[in-house]
Amino acid sequence: MLKIQAETCTKQKKTKQMHYVPESCRVTILRLDIYCILYTISAVQDGVIYMKKSIEKHLTLREKILETIRDAITSGALKAGEKVAEPELAERFGISRTPIREAFRQLESEGYLTVIPRKGAVVVSFTSKEIEEFYAIKSILEGYAAHQACKNLTEKEIDKLVAINERLRQLAEDENIKHFFKIHNDFHELFRKAADNTKLDELISGLVSKFQRLRYESLSKPGRMKISVQEHVKIIEAFRARDPKLAEHLVRKNAEHGGRVLMEGGESVLPLNAVEQQAASQVDI
Repeated sequence: MLKIQAETCTKQKKTKQMHYVPESCRVTILRLDIYCILYTISAVQDGVIYMKKSIEKHLTLREKILETIRDAITSGALKAGEKVAEPELAERFGISRTPIREAFRQLESEGYLTVIPRKGAVVVSFTSKEIEEFYAIKSILEGYAAHQACKNLTEKEIDKLVAINERLRQLAEDENIKHFFKIHNDFHELFRKAADNTKLDELISGLVSKFQRLRYESLSKPGRMKISVQEHVKIIEAFRARDPKLAEHLVRKNAEHGGRVLMEGGESVLPLNAVEQQAASQVDI
């Protein structure tokens, strides 16, 4: 509820965009939005105190809700098919259910939850076939993007890939999966954009967004972050060598291995077969 220090006024004239309190109160209030967020004073002009939404507070709280649920699912505290209690979350964070439901919708788009009418939100369960299919499609699409990007990437962009990967190396050493995951996305997005194919980028973005949970869980496996950094080094060198076939091969292999680690479990290891060893030897790593 919004609290403002002002004289009590019995009559209020309502407008489409704001509520007006008579001049003696000298306050103009912007209409509360559906989230019932506290408003903060932003400016004073001609005796009028203007109120602004505390957006930053709302977004911070929203991120806390998202992280709480994501962590509970990836850690196994919330298991596949289990219901996520909306009232408990609302009570825990001291908010209405509206932002909770908003968070549910985002988590549904990321593959963490599914919202069932009259039942609520439950944790999504992926079959081995669904995991295999996702990574198979991802490997083909991203591999093609890498192939096309090879001729378009500038030296400056390749240097940026190196810088991103060095940051990933540090995060892998610190075992900081949350920040690693975010910056890992930047690495792949950079060369996808360089492919200069809008439809391809839209297809990949939509696919990886829907299966964010799988990608996060794959990178969370023991040793997987460090292996990912090593794979990136080879990909970068293929880009620098302007070898589109090798770049495509390495990116596809990167995606396929991510899926294999997720399905098989255990520590992440990356053995190379004879063909892969020959391909990797073509670049100076």
